[in-house]
Amino acid sequence: MAEYVVLIFAAIAVIVVAKLLAWPVKKIIKLALNIVLGIVMIVLVNTFGATIGITIPFNIVTALIAGILGVPGVIALIVIGFFI
Repeated sequence: MAEYVVLIFAAIAVIVVAKLLAWPVKKIIKLALNIVLGIVMIVLVNTFGATIGITIPFNIVTALIAGILGVPGVIALIVIGFFI
């Protein structure tokens, strides 16, 4: 009987640890997807916007802004580009 109690507590402990470790992984995956989407958006804006004069310089700052903020970050970079 004692073995079953230990087995149940071990299973609960594994589930709790897995939940605790899964949270940061989800955040990292979401950030990676935002970075990819941000880079794609910058490339699309530079490709299609060049004909009408809208470009976003691709450097570490713009990549971080687009990566962290995603699509709203790219829109903010376009708006900031008009004022600079």
